[in-house]
Amino acid sequence: MEDDVEETRARVAVVTGGASGLGQACAARLAQDGINAISFDVSAGADVVVDVVDPDAVARAVAAVGPVDIVVNSAGIVGPNKPLWEVSDGEWRETFAVNVTGTFNLCRAVVPAMRDRGWGRIVNFASMAGKDGNPKLSAYSASKAAVIGLTKSLGKELATTGVLVNAIAPAVIRTPMNERTAPAVLSGLTSQIPMGRLGRPEEVAELVAWLASDRCSFSTGAVYDISGGRATY
Repeated sequence: MEDDVEETRARVAVVTGGASGLGQACAARLAQDGINAISFDVSAGADVVVDVVDPDAVARAVAAVGPVDIVVNSAGIVGPNKPLWEVSDGEWRETFAVNVTGTFNLCRAVVPAMRDRGWGRIVNFASMAGKDGNPKLSAYSASKAAVIGLTKSLGKELATTGVLVNAIAPAVIRTPMNERTAPAVLSGLTSQIPMGRLGRPEEVAELVAWLASDRCSFSTGAVYDISGGRATY
């Protein structure tokens, strides 16, 4: 009887940063596929209010949700917009805490049960900045490079378990987070996109939906660009 329940229940996805922006778009798109998408966010508008930087809070939130089949790690901050030598210790730590440690905390919390069930999908949000490095965004660029390294390592560790781990590397997307980016910085980043425009959240969500599905079956530890032609490797 328990096996029948497991086979018929809707898959559950946890989407961090899911109360707005890219996370919200991803949760909505996953719901279209019949997935129970649960938003984790520090915002009061989230399904579960939790700070991904706090490992104990993340573990409690995952336990309360029950079996988690899919994770989309989209919580993130841009961090300081300034030359590296002007970045404070606190700004550097905060950027890594949210973008890297938050991703680590949720992956660590869900992977053991995913392995036991023999199926899981983890999609981590990196960035083109993690591959190219953006001037005046050194903390952000370095943190997203760390997410790429984490994804590649974890993907290899889980390659034979049925749990697939991939990352996406967007160029600049029209989100509330990027509305707070300095206009000159945002204009410079947009000028690097051959399509000449910002990406749309729903475009990113479509790629995430594939990576979170059975349709993605022979890819792990990979980084998928969604950059309007900016990507060079």
